[in-house]
Amino acid sequence: MKSIGQHLFLSCVFLCCLVNPSYAQQGQTDPLNSPMWEDMRRSLLGGAAVVFDDRVQVLAPVDAEDSMNVPVLVDASALGEVSKIVVFAELNPIHKVLELEPLQAKPIIGFRIKVQQATPVRAAALAGDGRWYVGGRIVDAAGGGCTLPSIGSENSDWASRMGEVAGRLWSNQDSTRLRMRVMHPMDTGLVPGIPAFYIDHLEFHDANGEILSRLSLHEPVSENPVLTLDLPRRDSVTVVGADNNGNPVNARFLPGKHEVEK
Repeated sequence: MKSIGQHLFLSCVFLCCLVNPSYAQQGQTDPLNSPMWEDMRRSLLGGAAVVFDDRVQVLAPVDAEDSMNVPVLVDASALGEVSKIVVFAELNPIHKVLELEPLQAKPIIGFRIKVQQATPVRAAALAGDGRWYVGGRIVDAAGGGCTLPSIGSENSDWASRMGEVAGRLWSNQDSTRLRMRVMHPMDTGLVPGIPAFYIDHLEFHDANGEILSRLSLHEPVSENPVLTLDLPRRDSVTVVGADNNGNPVNARFLPGKHEVEK
């Protein structure tokens, strides 16, 4: 009887894990103790079970001096194979910041974000074993970064430079680092009279047209986005993308210099 009871108990536990994935992570508590975590897990990760793991590094200032430009670096390379990284700021009015498909690149991305108030900033990395691994930290800020107008939207000549790209490549033995800036207001749509207007996708190609990495951006990314990626070693990199109004973003980079196409 005892063995039958144990068998039934284990069967119930197994079924609970299948029906409710969060049951599988009950042994882990949210290290940031955020009231929004379960909502984020359901809405952005499909309710999947996750592993909180320090190998997913989120580097950002503890105290943000400028709530409209908070530098963030996400590095999930310690996990090995990673197919997707989702970055989100839980207490922002718009949570999702960006989504990176590394493809041939390293699962590393540098960028800047707007924050509305003190918030957990997290990165969830989908690893080769099919599980989500999550890292993050709390960023303190004076607030208001998402509901202030962009500097560009108040400048009469900003349209003449919109979509302008600047940047550079640095290569070592096995990779090429790209650091680039795109002139764009990245309006959140939360300022009265100013609709959402932001770059929403970028692809990174080599000289043969092969896709090296793919990036989706969202409204919380800072004005004039500055992005850093570690791509496979190539002699040139072409960036192709557009904003949510269909305005193109095109540029071709060579080591040590850049050539811009609009």
